[in-house]
Amino acid sequence: MTYRERLLQYRDEKNAAFQRKLTPGPAEDSFLGVRVPDCRKLARELVKEGGYESFFSELPHTYFDENMLHGVMIAELKDADRCIEEIERFLPYIDNWAVCDSMNPKVFKKNREQLLPKIRKWIGSKDTYTCRFGIGMLMTHYLDEGFREEYLELPAAVRSSEYYVNMMIAWFFATALAKQWDAAFPYIREQKLAPWVHNKTIQKAVESRRISEEQKTVLRKLKV
Repeated sequence: MTYRERLLQYRDEKNAAFQRKLTPGPAEDSFLGVRVPDCRKLARELVKEGGYESFFSELPHTYFDENMLHGVMIAELKDADRCIEEIERFLPYIDNWAVCDSMNPKVFKKNREQLLPKIRKWIGSKDTYTCRFGIGMLMTHYLDEGFREEYLELPAAVRSSEYYVNMMIAWFFATALAKQWDAAFPYIREQKLAPWVHNKTIQKAVESRRISEEQKTVLRKLKV
Protein backbone atom coordinates (compact mmCIF):
# COMPACT_ATOMS: atom_id res chain seq x y z
CA MET A 1 0.00 0.00 0.00
CA THR A 2 1.41 3.43 -0.96
CA TYR A 3 1.67 6.34 1.46
CA ARG A 4 -1.14 8.09 -0.40
CA GLU A 5 -3.37 5.05 -0.07
CA ARG A 6 -2.65 4.94 3.65
CA LEU A 7 -3.54 8.63 3.93
CA LEU A 8 -6.78 8.05 2.03
CA GLN A 9 -7.88 5.66 4.75
CA TYR A 10 -8.24 8.71 7.00
CA ARG A 11 -9.98 10.92 4.42
CA ASP A 12 -12.64 13.20 5.93
CA GLU A 13 -14.54 15.51 3.57
CA LYS A 14 -16.05 17.56 6.39
CA ASN A 15 -12.64 18.24 7.86
CA ALA A 16 -11.28 18.99 4.37
CA ALA A 17 -13.81 21.81 4.01
CA PHE A 18 -12.70 23.21 7.36
CA GLN A 19 -9.02 22.99 6.42
CA ARG A 20 -9.61 24.81 3.12
CA LYS A 21 -11.03 27.82 4.99
CA LEU A 22 -8.25 27.82 7.55
CA THR A 23 -5.29 27.30 5.22
CA PRO A 24 -4.75 29.71 2.32
CA GLY A 25 -2.21 28.68 -0.30
CA PRO A 26 -2.83 25.10 -1.40
CA ALA A 27 -5.25 24.31 -4.25
CA GLU A 28 -8.79 23.74 -3.02
CA ASP A 29 -8.91 20.21 -4.44
CA SER A 30 -5.68 19.20 -2.64
CA PHE A 31 -7.28 18.68 0.78
CA LEU A 32 -8.12 15.13 1.86
CA GLY A 33 -9.20 16.23 5.34
CA VAL A 34 -6.87 13.93 7.31
CA ARG A 35 -7.00 15.06 10.92
CA VAL A 36 -3.71 16.08 12.54
CA PRO A 37 -3.73 13.36 15.25
CA ASP A 38 -4.24 10.73 12.55
CA CYS A 39 -1.49 12.26 10.46
CA ARG A 40 0.93 12.20 13.40
CA LYS A 41 -0.01 8.60 14.22
CA LEU A 42 0.62 7.54 10.64
CA ALA A 43 3.92 9.47 10.54
CA ARG A 44 5.21 7.64 13.62
CA GLU A 45 4.25 4.30 12.07
CA LEU A 46 5.95 5.07 8.76
CA VAL A 47 9.17 6.34 10.32
CA LYS A 48 9.31 3.26 12.53
CA GLU A 49 8.79 1.02 9.50
CA GLY A 50 11.57 2.77 7.54
CA GLY A 51 11.88 2.90 3.79
CA TYR A 52 10.43 6.41 3.57
CA GLU A 53 13.27 7.84 1.43
CA SER A 54 11.28 7.53 -1.79
CA PHE A 55 8.39 9.50 -0.30
CA PHE A 56 10.75 12.25 0.85
CA SER A 57 12.13 12.53 -2.69
CA GLU A 58 8.69 12.70 -4.36
CA LEU A 59 8.51 16.48 -4.44
CA PRO A 60 6.34 18.32 -5.08
CA HIS A 61 3.51 16.36 -3.54
CA THR A 62 -0.01 16.53 -4.95
CA TYR A 63 -2.03 16.79 -1.76
CA PHE A 64 -1.89 19.16 1.20
CA ASP A 65 -2.13 16.11 3.44
CA GLU A 66 0.96 14.56 1.83
CA ASN A 67 2.87 17.71 2.71
CA MET A 68 1.55 17.56 6.28
CA LEU A 69 2.62 13.92 6.51
CA HIS A 70 6.04 14.83 5.11
CA GLY A 71 6.50 17.56 7.71
CA VAL A 72 5.49 15.49 10.72
CA MET A 73 7.59 12.55 9.51
CA ILE A 74 10.64 14.83 9.40
CA ALA A 75 9.83 15.85 12.98
CA GLU A 76 10.06 12.19 14.01
CA LEU A 77 13.60 11.63 12.68
CA LYS A 78 16.15 10.79 15.36
CA ASP A 79 19.34 11.92 13.61
CA ALA A 80 19.89 15.69 13.72
CA ASP A 81 22.00 15.88 10.54
CA ARG A 82 19.48 13.85 8.56
CA CYS A 83 16.64 15.92 9.98
CA ILE A 84 18.25 19.20 8.89
CA GLU A 85 19.03 17.75 5.47
CA GLU A 86 15.40 16.76 4.93
CA ILE A 87 14.10 20.09 6.23
CA GLU A 88 16.27 22.01 3.77
CA ARG A 89 15.09 19.80 0.92
CA PHE A 90 11.44 20.27 1.90
CA LEU A 91 11.29 23.98 2.82
CA PRO A 92 11.12 25.32 -0.78
CA TYR A 93 7.95 23.31 -1.35
CA ILE A 94 6.02 24.59 1.66
CA ASP A 95 3.23 26.98 0.68
CA ASN A 96 1.19 27.39 3.86
CA TRP A 97 1.50 28.01 7.59
CA ALA A 98 0.04 24.66 8.69
CA VAL A 99 2.69 22.52 7.03
CA CYS A 100 5.41 24.96 8.09
CA ASP A 101 4.38 24.82 11.73
CA SER A 102 3.95 21.03 11.70
CA MET A 103 7.73 20.55 11.69
CA ASN A 104 8.98 20.69 15.25
CA PRO A 105 11.68 18.01 15.39
CA LYS A 106 12.19 16.50 18.83
CA VAL A 107 15.85 15.86 18.10
CA PHE A 108 16.61 19.60 18.08
CA LYS A 109 16.16 19.84 21.86
CA LYS A 110 19.56 18.22 22.31
CA ASN A 111 21.28 19.77 19.30
CA ARG A 112 20.77 23.51 19.73
CA GLU A 113 24.32 24.57 18.92
CA GLN A 114 24.23 22.56 15.72
CA LEU A 115 20.88 24.11 14.80
CA LEU A 116 21.69 27.78 15.38
CA PRO A 117 23.68 28.45 12.15
CA LYS A 118 20.81 26.98 10.14
CA ILE A 119 18.30 29.14 11.99
CA ARG A 120 20.28 32.26 11.12
CA LYS A 121 20.23 31.19 7.47
CA TRP A 122 16.51 30.39 7.44
CA ILE A 123 15.51 33.65 9.12
CA GLY A 124 17.50 35.56 6.49
CA SER A 125 15.62 33.89 3.64
CA LYS A 126 13.25 35.86 1.39
CA ASP A 127 11.00 32.80 1.18
CA THR A 128 7.97 33.31 3.43
CA TYR A 129 7.82 29.90 5.04
CA THR A 130 11.56 29.34 5.29
CA CYS A 131 11.79 32.57 7.25
CA ARG A 132 8.74 31.69 9.35
CA PHE A 133 10.16 28.26 10.13
CA GLY A 134 13.47 29.73 11.27
CA ILE A 135 11.79 32.19 13.62
CA GLY A 136 9.59 29.42 14.95
CA MET A 137 12.60 27.23 15.74
CA LEU A 138 14.33 30.15 17.46
CA MET A 139 11.22 30.71 19.58
CA THR A 140 10.89 27.03 20.46
CA HIS A 141 14.49 26.27 21.37
CA TYR A 142 16.27 29.49 22.38
CA LEU A 143 14.05 31.47 24.75
CA ASP A 144 14.64 29.24 27.77
CA GLU A 145 17.83 27.40 28.65
CA GLY A 146 20.86 28.93 26.93
CA PHE A 147 19.05 32.16 26.03
CA ARG A 148 21.18 35.08 24.83
CA GLU A 149 19.93 38.61 24.23
CA GLU A 150 21.52 38.62 20.79
CA TYR A 151 18.98 36.03 19.61
CA LEU A 152 16.27 38.69 19.77
CA GLU A 153 18.08 40.69 17.11
CA LEU A 154 17.47 38.03 14.44
CA PRO A 155 13.68 38.31 14.11
CA ALA A 156 13.75 42.02 15.02
CA ALA A 157 15.86 42.72 11.93
CA VAL A 158 13.35 41.11 9.56
CA ARG A 159 11.26 43.51 7.50
CA SER A 160 8.63 41.78 5.43
CA SER A 161 5.31 42.50 3.74
CA GLU A 162 4.27 38.86 4.27
CA TYR A 163 1.50 38.37 6.82
CA TYR A 164 2.71 34.93 7.91
CA VAL A 165 6.23 36.19 8.54
CA ASN A 166 5.04 39.19 10.53
CA MET A 167 2.65 37.09 12.58
CA MET A 168 5.50 34.77 13.54
CA ILE A 169 7.70 37.71 14.58
CA ALA A 170 4.87 38.98 16.78
CA TRP A 171 4.35 35.52 18.24
CA PHE A 172 8.08 35.27 18.90
CA PHE A 173 8.25 38.58 20.76
CA ALA A 174 5.06 37.96 22.73
CA THR A 175 6.64 34.69 23.89
CA ALA A 176 9.94 36.46 24.59
CA LEU A 177 8.10 38.99 26.75
CA ALA A 178 6.63 36.11 28.76
CA LYS A 179 9.93 34.27 29.16
CA GLN A 180 12.62 36.96 28.98
CA TRP A 181 10.86 40.21 29.87
CA ASP A 182 13.94 42.28 30.76
CA ALA A 183 15.64 41.49 27.47
CA ALA A 184 12.56 41.68 25.22
CA PHE A 185 10.76 44.72 26.66
CA PRO A 186 13.23 47.32 25.27
CA TYR A 187 12.26 46.19 21.75
CA ILE A 188 8.72 47.37 22.53
CA ARG A 189 9.61 50.41 24.60
CA GLU A 190 12.01 51.69 21.93
CA GLN A 191 9.78 50.64 19.00
CA LYS A 192 12.43 48.50 17.32
CA LEU A 193 9.87 46.43 15.44
CA ALA A 194 7.81 47.35 12.38
CA PRO A 195 4.63 49.19 13.51
CA TRP A 196 2.19 46.38 12.63
CA VAL A 197 4.41 43.78 14.31
CA HIS A 198 4.85 46.06 17.32
CA ASN A 199 1.10 46.37 17.86
CA LYS A 200 0.40 42.70 17.15
CA THR A 201 3.08 41.72 19.67
CA ILE A 202 1.39 43.87 22.31
CA GLN A 203 -2.01 42.38 21.45
CA LYS A 204 -0.76 38.80 21.75
CA ALA A 205 1.14 39.56 24.96
CA VAL A 206 -1.89 41.19 26.55
CA GLU A 207 -3.93 38.09 25.68
CA SER A 208 -1.34 35.82 27.32
CA ARG A 209 -1.80 34.37 30.80
CA ARG A 210 1.97 34.33 31.19
CA ILE A 211 2.17 38.14 31.28
CA SER A 212 1.35 39.87 34.57
CA GLU A 213 -1.41 42.47 34.82
CA GLU A 214 1.20 45.11 35.67
CA GLN A 215 3.15 44.27 32.54
CA LYS A 216 -0.01 44.33 30.44
CA THR A 217 -0.84 47.80 31.68
CA VAL A 218 2.59 49.03 30.61
CA LEU A 219 2.30 47.37 27.20
CA ARG A 220 -1.15 48.82 26.44
CA LYS A 221 0.27 52.33 26.81
CA LEU A 222 2.93 51.60 24.18
CA LYS A 223 0.68 50.88 21.20
CA VAL A 224 1.45 53.00 18.14
